[in-house]
Amino acid sequence: MSDNIDLKLFKRRLLQQQKELLDLEETGDDAAKTVELDQTRVGRLSRMDALQGQAMSLEIKRRRQIELKQISAALRRVEDGAFGYCLVCDEEIAIKRLEINPATTLCINCAEKSEMC
Repeated sequence: MSDNIDLKLFKRRLLQQQKELLDLEETGDDAAKTVELDQTRVGRLSRMDALQGQAMSLEIKRRRQIELKQISAALRRVEDGAFGYCLVCDEEIAIKRLEINPATTLCINCAEKSEMC
């Protein structure tokens, strides 16, 4: 990686993002709990709202878990000395791109190519 990248800074950012996501995961578990189906206690529309809220919470949780895996992989790349290099072409990823998303794995050219497929 070029000399002008601060690996410690990126590692701190990744660890901070990881911590925030883990904290959110703890609070989001309540919303994903099983919905009460007893119509004598909960009206039909309220139950439908609860089911929709549950589905949204489960999707958010799924996306959060994917992001946590991406952050863990980026932290491993920091430790292995592979951080900041594209996984496809092995060229350096632009620092501006890493600043936006330090867990990114592709340079802009390879990312654009993969979107076209």
